[in-house]
Amino acid sequence: MATICEEPPSLLQDLKITIQNVSLVFPSQRTERKSMFLSNIDKVLNFPVETVHFFPAHKDFPPRVVAEKLKSALSKILAPYDFLAGRLRSNPETGRLEIDCNSAGIGFAVASSDYALDSLGNLVYPNPAFGQLIYKSMDNLEQDDQPLCIVQVTWFKCGGFAMGILTNHVTFDGLSFKIFLDNLGALAADKPLAVIPCNDRQLLASRSPPCASFPHLELAKFKDSNPPVFDVTSEALDFKVFRLTSHNIGQLKEKAKASGGKRNEARITGFNVVTAFVWRCKALSWDKETIQGSNLDRVSKLLYAVDIRARLVPPLPRSYAGNAVLTAYAMAKCKEIEEMEFSRLVELVSEGAKRMTDEYARSAIDWGEIYQGFPDGEFLLSSWWKLGFDEVDYPWGKPRYSCPVVFHRKDIILLFPDIDKNNGVNILVSLPSKEMDKFQSLLRNYFA
Repeated sequence: MATICEEPPSLLQDLKITIQNVSLVFPSQRTERKSMFLSNIDKVLNFPVETVHFFPAHKDFPPRVVAEKLKSALSKILAPYDFLAGRLRSNPETGRLEIDCNSAGIGFAVASSDYALDSLGNLVYPNPAFGQLIYKSMDNLEQDDQPLCIVQVTWFKCGGFAMGILTNHVTFDGLSFKIFLDNLGALAADKPLAVIPCNDRQLLASRSPPCASFPHLELAKFKDSNPPVFDVTSEALDFKVFRLTSHNIGQLKEKAKASGGKRNEARITGFNVVTAFVWRCKALSWDKETIQGSNLDRVSKLLYAVDIRARLVPPLPRSYAGNAVLTAYAMAKCKEIEEMEFSRLVELVSEGAKRMTDEYARSAIDWGEIYQGFPDGEFLLSSWWKLGFDEVDYPWGKPRYSCPVVFHRKDIILLFPDIDKNNGVNILVSLPSKEMDKFQSLLRNYFA
């Protein structure tokens, strides 16, 4: 049965962090001064992403050694990833967002905590205090000169440490960030790059002239050059973590097969069944008192990201270092979602990814050129489940756990991995109290 990670009573609100040192790290060798084009996918992702990677103590790598090795590796990695040491700029002629590759450097902070790593409790639980492990801005720099990346190394009393990384999303998507971490681990071990990054963002430029040949129900139209981000709700939200074990996921797969999905077994993946299941719970959890009209007549639109590297013709290199994900969608009336077989719900989810052909992807990129297209749906399911950040090999070993620093949003549901690596998944949901009660009831009853 699915379980709920209740808030641990010992959840720390203050990690008692002391910043020891803050500096800039520059490329270890001279790099070419140039402007980097940002694709229409990149430019709508102009917001920070915060991740924390926890490591146990290692007798051969005391705090000072790790800090020195990381700082040296970061300096080296800024040569092949020269854009990371640059600054965001608006092109004075076109008004288009781009990166000035000016070797201005990235931030590096060293900090300490009064606690031991084990005192932090359940690392899977989205503790807002983990935000203290992220150095968010360089106080001595102007707003338009802030780095695109800041790394904070925080030492715990036990000798363990956390590596908190802030990056602007224009720099990486999940896959390219994982490759960046693999390369960082290799350089810290005095090895060559694991993968040479492909930095040519023109590969995802719009066509000339742009041609949006599909309706793109997953995108809204905006005429100005600065589309909004997802609106942050002002509602009071409850948040909970629901854990599905590998057994639960197997149950969902069997349910999809038993309800008519055997003819489409290739679509019955772990991601598709979990996404369909979450969509059903979210769509049917709306509070009738907060919306107009019949709850079941409402159309629910799910959004999720699809990697397009292998879907383009010719395919993008796997080493493409920018954002190569587009938004897929599935939509249906809530009445249909409530009544349809689970296999059909899984099929609707899988059709979103299947729809993402070369022509569809190029059309979506062109849509962004014409309409400043921005994702438009009831909610976005953001999956960190299979990115493998905790599989990165550093000289001091793999992380005990890696996770995003989460923020609670009604319009974003987050999937992230379990700490025991048994292929289970944790689902972070933030909803108003009445909707959360309904979501929880739907989730639990489905396995009853």
